[in-house]
Amino acid sequence: MAYVINDGCISCGSCAAQCPVSAISQGDSQFVIDANTCIDCGSCAAQCPVGAITQG
Repeated sequence: MAYVINDGCISCGSCAAQCPVSAISQGDSQFVIDANTCIDCGSCAAQCPVGAITQG
């Protein structure tokens, strides 16, 4: 199950820099994770300073 970014995202970009498969990109109002690319490694969730990333 892919990770998702919730509304708590502060758009800092630290998750995108940490993603080994480049599944995270800037969306309209916050960063988003491409579920088809996500490999469920959890690196992004560990990096998020506000805990806005969880398994979906």
